[in-house]
Amino acid sequence: MKKIVYVFAAALMTLASCDKWLNTSPQSELTEDIAFRTRTDLQLFTNPLYNNLLDKEVYGEQSDLQLVEKPSALMQGGSYRTTPATGGGWSWGNLRRINTCLDNMDKCSDAAAVEEYTALCKFWRAFFYFDKIKRFGDVPWVEHELGSADETLYNPRDTREVVMSHMIEDINYAIDHLPASYSSGSYYRVTKWAAMALKSRFCLFEGTFRKYHGLTFEGNDADFYLREAVSAANLLMTESPFSLFTTGKPNEDYVNLFAAYDANRKEYIMAIKFDAGMQIFHNGTAYATMTSQGRPGMTKKMVDTYLMKDGTRFTDKPGWEIMEFKDEVADRDPRLGQTVRLPGYKRVNGKNVVGVDFYGGVTGFQYHKFVMPEDNASSDRLDKSYNDLPVYRMGEVYLNYAEAMAELGTLTQADLDKSVNLLRKRVGMPDLKLADANSKPDWYLASAEYGFPNVSGSNKGVILEIRRERMVELAQESFRWADLDRWKAGKCIEQVFHGPYFPGTGEYDLDGDGKLDLCIYSGNKPSSKATYIMQLDKEIFLSEGTKGYYEPYHSWAHQFDEARDYYFPIPLNDITLNNNLTQNPGWDDIDRNGSSSN
Repeated sequence: MKKIVYVFAAALMTLASCDKWLNTSPQSELTEDIAFRTRTDLQLFTNPLYNNLLDKEVYGEQSDLQLVEKPSALMQGGSYRTTPATGGGWSWGNLRRINTCLDNMDKCSDAAAVEEYTALCKFWRAFFYFDKIKRFGDVPWVEHELGSADETLYNPRDTREVVMSHMIEDINYAIDHLPASYSSGSYYRVTKWAAMALKSRFCLFEGTFRKYHGLTFEGNDADFYLREAVSAANLLMTESPFSLFTTGKPNEDYVNLFAAYDANRKEYIMAIKFDAGMQIFHNGTAYATMTSQGRPGMTKKMVDTYLMKDGTRFTDKPGWEIMEFKDEVADRDPRLGQTVRLPGYKRVNGKNVVGVDFYGGVTGFQYHKFVMPEDNASSDRLDKSYNDLPVYRMGEVYLNYAEAMAELGTLTQADLDKSVNLLRKRVGMPDLKLADANSKPDWYLASAEYGFPNVSGSNKGVILEIRRERMVELAQESFRWADLDRWKAGKCIEQVFHGPYFPGTGEYDLDGDGKLDLCIYSGNKPSSKATYIMQLDKEIFLSEGTKGYYEPYHSWAHQFDEARDYYFPIPLNDITLNNNLTQNPGWDDIDRNGSSSN
């Protein structure tokens, strides 16, 4: 009896680095003859894909908007980024599982189960390849389980158009054949609505990537993918049971959405389940609140992006550059105070004002989105958060719709009213007006110093405003790096990374509560009642020496190579194993005699 041995070899991975189980079959392992007979078999075989493919890390992404105490190699760029021998995201085990299931689906006699799990596998294959497209661009498309002698293992990379066309086929099948709901746990399983959300996401990515990078292929063009993004988003907006969560409390609804223990059944299309009783936790609360966990913080550039509460631009105010903390965060879009700690801050369901913790975030702007409510069942064990995390939510779908329409040049005020302006209404912000945005594009968002100078055309103003809305609404949800890639805006990584402005040494009551939060001194350490006493040019650095912006990365570089860094490198061992596999531009390559070269 033949046992399942997953072999995807040479061109797609280095076999020597595979997990041992890939090459051995314990006696308890199911065989191909019996593994796919029933609905339960198919469910058990595909369940690991949820855990393997979904990102469960809160605050995991670093960018020009979110910093941590020590920048990653990705952020530092330059020589800090190197071509790996193996790994680096060039892994294909999950694709093997998907294709093995699809190739053995005919062994199941339950027609309904075959239809559903074929659709599920095709969803996951599109999901899997979206990640590969984002990282590597062109990649080999493989849709069957491969054996060690299969010549397909040595195929070259397919163009992204070939891969994207197959992804469209897969996701359309998933949309047509996945259930709209399940008897239980619909919000934690893939439905047709989740498939639509994925389609809107990857089609927006591809359409804008091709537009801003000037890519053309035989087949579909950038506008085709933008139209597909609009279509998928519109179906969710008009036919799905989902909408925005709101209770009419603009100062609470946004933060409560992410702090809630259970996935919000109104807005969350798909979520990751965490549960105290089942001992399934994430580390979000600890990471945001404990100074030993990385100190994630929002940059001043991002804080300055938030509009005033009346809808005017903060960066149009006289003296906006040198306002002190309590003044610059006053009367802003309520989402700012529901994302980072501002004066008067309390934990959700907390009884006492906690206030500003300047050292809690590396920039001085400390996050609290995704922080669990204070009255939790873990006795406030900060490392045991169990509030569910979103995979897809309607907030993103509205933004996908509006951006794709704007990039196509077909956006109307009615389109904004049924998308972006719903997000603004939830937090009591004035509507975005198409004519006003285009008549006077925001200088700040259009500048090389702070924004996106490559945006042009008659819709320049509204495209910039939709990007602002995306930055604000999706803060900390790990969209930023992919957004910079698709907008060809990698140079944002080289823009200034600052915290609040300080006019000089002295004592500061940051939140105006009458208590000293920070003392900055030079020379001998003073006697001060401030919570943090920091020595200038040793514990704290200011951009102009004795005054200026707090510089969290005073000694860290942050670079982006336009000719190289929009793609990740393919591992050298994999290129060595497959003579048809080419390296991405700018990364170390091999001379085909086994050594590496630039």
